[in-house]
Amino acid sequence: MGSICRRIFRFKYLDMNNINGLINSTLNSNKLFSKMANNDQEPAPVFVKKDEVHAFVVRCMVAVGAKKEHAVSLSDLLVSADYRGHFSHGLNRLAMYINDIKGGTTVGNKEPTIEKETVATAFVNGNNILGPVVGKFCIELAIKKAKDVGIGWVCAKGSNHFGIAGWYSIRAVEEGMVGMAYCNTSPLVVPCRARKPALGTNPISVAAPANNDDSFVLDMATSTVALGKIELAKRKETSMPNGWGVDKEGQESNDPGAVLDGGGQMPLGGSEICGGYKGYGLAMMVELFCGILSGSSFGPNIRKWNTVHQTEEANLGQCFVAINPAMFADGFTDRMSTLNDQMRDLQPIEGETEVLVPGDPERKHMQLCDSEGGIPYHPNQIKYATELAQSLSVEDLKTNQ
Repeated sequence: MGSICRRIFRFKYLDMNNINGLINSTLNSNKLFSKMANNDQEPAPVFVKKDEVHAFVVRCMVAVGAKKEHAVSLSDLLVSADYRGHFSHGLNRLAMYINDIKGGTTVGNKEPTIEKETVATAFVNGNNILGPVVGKFCIELAIKKAKDVGIGWVCAKGSNHFGIAGWYSIRAVEEGMVGMAYCNTSPLVVPCRARKPALGTNPISVAAPANNDDSFVLDMATSTVALGKIELAKRKETSMPNGWGVDKEGQESNDPGAVLDGGGQMPLGGSEICGGYKGYGLAMMVELFCGILSGSSFGPNIRKWNTVHQTEEANLGQCFVAINPAMFADGFTDRMSTLNDQMRDLQPIEGETEVLVPGDPERKHMQLCDSEGGIPYHPNQIKYATELAQSLSVEDLKTNQ
């Protein structure tokens, strides 16, 4: 397994955003080995125990003034992201949360409050605290309501970046519930027929329990690709596939520079003729659930994306849903397991070894981490953590080496 990880890091040297996809592809197929076999110059990954990553995040956040319990909630989410293979939203994002607290655009001394509530619904004010703290409060409230009356639907305003959406839907699954999580984000996506970005990548997560912890976990953006993939293409000076982005005139472009210089990302599906209007519609749906229902900022009114020198409050809208399957037909987990297995049992196309269902890639990455005794990080990520620790005068991140 260690050799697999070394090949992974050699192939995607700087692209922490995409390492998850490569890990999963490597575990599922041998076709990448030939591409990586002749590249022996880049370093092997550095493994760090989950508990150590968790403690490091807490140390850093407390050092800049976050409440200990808030720091723990944030750390739970960041470690889960890296453990599941979503490196773009794990330790890689720690500096953003630190800068938000230090700069005062996110506060560290308040708690979420409920402004309206019924037996099945709640409207929450996040009071501009860390997004994962708001999200945890909301999904736990939704779960409680679902246990009581079958469904819980909670919307929040005044929130911030909440990490991977799947972390919240999975919390519902752990309680035997179907979970959903949505969040609006800074405008990066250009709607079909438009010229300028007006919607975020607006993530969607839906998770459902199945037998033997074989949960269905969908966690996706409503854009075709992550921004990081476009940035990587520019660094490599390579063209992009169709459907990723548009230039400043709103025309589809294969030039990553044109997309990043006044253009924008395309909605899931790409161009209108290829179904991009569906991704556009899904992004609007997320705005309905998050921004419109909660009265938060929405669409082009949300602040622009900036992870370093942010000056505006985000005021993001978020939506969390829990559904109790016990209130419906008996045998839910049996049927969910059957559907999962029916998909996996399909004959794969030439060049592939298996058909996956949502949640499988993450399970494979977690198995890799467990077998190696920690989470695999690129050495540059460890260097960044060391520099961060020094800047905050906290104990450094301890690696397994």
